[in-house]
Amino acid sequence: MMRENPADLLPELFVLGAAVIGLLTGSFLPRTRQWIVAVLCTAGLMAGLVAAGLAARRADLMTFDAFMLDPITHVTRIVVLAATLLVIVLAMGPMRGHRRESEFYVLVLLTALGTIALGATSDLLVLVAAYLLASIPAYALAGFGKDAPGTEAALKYYLVGAFLGIFMLAGVTLLYGLGRGTSYEMLRAELGTAPGAAVTVGVVLLIAGLLFKAGAVPAHFWVPDVTEGAPPVVAAFVTTVPKIGAFAALYRFAAEALPPGTGDWPLLIAVIATATMTLGNLAAFAQNNVRRLLAYSTISQAGYLLVPIAVAGRTDLAEPALLFYLAAYAVTNIGAFAIVIAVGRDELSAYTALMRRSPLLAIALVICLLGLVGTPPTAVFVGKLLMFGAALDGRYTWLAIVAAVNSVASVFYYLRWIVPAFAKDREPVESLNRTAQWTAYLATAVSLALGIGSGLVLTLG
Repeated sequence: MMRENPADLLPELFVLGAAVIGLLTGSFLPRTRQWIVAVLCTAGLMAGLVAAGLAARRADLMTFDAFMLDPITHVTRIVVLAATLLVIVLAMGPMRGHRRESEFYVLVLLTALGTIALGATSDLLVLVAAYLLASIPAYALAGFGKDAPGTEAALKYYLVGAFLGIFMLAGVTLLYGLGRGTSYEMLRAELGTAPGAAVTVGVVLLIAGLLFKAGAVPAHFWVPDVTEGAPPVVAAFVTTVPKIGAFAALYRFAAEALPPGTGDWPLLIAVIATATMTLGNLAAFAQNNVRRLLAYSTISQAGYLLVPIAVAGRTDLAEPALLFYLAAYAVTNIGAFAIVIAVGRDELSAYTALMRRSPLLAIALVICLLGLVGTPPTAVFVGKLLMFGAALDGRYTWLAIVAAVNSVASVFYYLRWIVPAFAKDREPVESLNRTAQWTAYLATAVSLALGIGSGLVLTLG
């Protein structure tokens, strides 16, 4: 079913409207009242969440010939809007009184809007536009602090994104010529008769840009530098939200645009997944900076998230595995970053005796970090369980084994962070950010709720 009704894009219109109104309002407000823009953006995100929830109850359809309204889009919308809302709440304290406070919130919303479009589009041209919208505001956010580390991080982020974006455009051009169109439906019908080698080259070039947004090997170099050099709130945002759209876009392209049996792209994705999760885990072992540790953790998580994409079209478990894992990862990763923001320091030693300062925060730390490992009853545990099932059902047993080994190995570097939190060798004196604390508690509670109530959530999906 296809139609052109602006009401179908109501969640996106709420986000866009909040960004535009926030930018205009912030231009006339004094610095001490820029917080009003945060309230406007929060209202837009909440309205978008409500609209996305209502839209999820409707039948699948395509609108404006390029925007799919199906479970992938519904989950992408809800997860991106909810994660962005948590980021806005986290930012209200650190950004209060900043001379560019309103611009920060607007850039966050525009990046979120591009991310949703990435996951929802079924047309190559819209995919490129969404890639740019999800990337350009994020480059500005990475250098928002205007200090040396932030400037270096933003430059690396931009250069890698621009370089791989060129490859992506080349892939789009090649696939357009081979498939005689840019819609995924047309590509699926035409690419089966096109020269296989040329199709493979086009696919590889296209996914290069999406792998950059996902933070996967070999496009992962920006992740640790941006995570450490950008403001902590920005690090939480760029390592979580853009990934959601990237993985949704990768899955949709693999499942809807590529004819069955096209080249060896599933094996290519499986090899990239193996390299990504292994490199992320190995690099995390040596980190004493918690933000860099989380950066390499997000790289390893990208490897796990690529597994359902490798078996797209080979098993019905691939889609629910990816969508549930995305939601679980988003809330757990933001919870971990909220704890970092609450403590206010990046050294592992700063978390010594955290249990004495804030028992609840220490417990949240344990749940979030062990949740990223995939420990029950957290949401990531269910996501990984579905991922293993998809790999086995898709006849990629070896990939499931690699993911299991990497999951076990990741326990050790997370324990390097957890164990000192329960030490009693010094008297803690540092104060904690209360807003970030409560955000961490909320994220932890949602992670547990998703894990315990996963049966109901999957049934509703």
